[in-house]
Amino acid sequence: MKVLLSVDLEGISGIVHPTETNPDRYDYERGRALMTAEANAVIAGVLDAEPEAVVWVADAHGTFRNILPEDLDRRAHLVRGKPRPLGMLAGLDEHTDAVLFVGYHARAGAGPAVLAHTISDAIRDVRVAGRSVGEIGLNVAMAGHLDAPVVLLSGDDTACTEFSELVPSAVTVAVKQTLGQAAAVALHPQEARERLGHAAAEAIARRALISPAKMAGPLDVEVDLYGPYTVDLATLVPGVSRVGGGRTVAFHAADFAEAYRLVQLLVQLASIRPS
Repeated sequence: MKVLLSVDLEGISGIVHPTETNPDRYDYERGRALMTAEANAVIAGVLDAEPEAVVWVADAHGTFRNILPEDLDRRAHLVRGKPRPLGMLAGLDEHTDAVLFVGYHARAGAGPAVLAHTISDAIRDVRVAGRSVGEIGLNVAMAGHLDAPVVLLSGDDTACTEFSELVPSAVTVAVKQTLGQAAAVALHPQEARERLGHAAAEAIARRALISPAKMAGPLDVEVDLYGPYTVDLATLVPGVSRVGGGRTVAFHAADFAEAYRLVQLLVQLASIRPS
């Protein structure tokens, strides 16, 4: 079987502040070490349950170059760097039997939640078929589009609740209890890893009981953007139009894969500044 781990950083135990998640800040090296260690705990749990599984790990935070390759469990295949197909889910395909989200965070506007946002600070909200979704919702539905169930999520308690509303039969591990955007009560990292290992084994053992979560097309999508200049650029994309004022764009997608790609494109457009 093929298993994909999508590993973010904001939802790792002990992480509460941007200094621990941004490469140009002083505490980042400790943050990426904690991220790598939690990924290893989940890999070990997966392989305890299915020793012959092929495990792919998608580094899914920021630059997609955070996990320390030399410290990652040597039994896993690491996908790192960008741009790449499917972004946070790089490695996902029609042969993927299970997906696990490690270190995930709640969507923009959720709260209280540690370091809540949706993909980048450029996005205020994404609504698919009228439903507000963050990275959790987008990635759950993208996995579902390829018939892959997401069987586990770890992060703060708010992220776990957000995920459980979408995949109620899946396993969650709350490695910290949120107190606010930059504060939480966290498990000791070793305790978090032990819980993650056990939970990953349980999730893989129960994967047949967890159905892929799908959003069938065609789909209407709206994206609220922080930058009016990004809205101006977005309207240059065929099929994308301005709606509801100066900060919202909308488009019609034939299926969820198309919606997912266009949302990724909007994030990339947000990195362009006026010349």
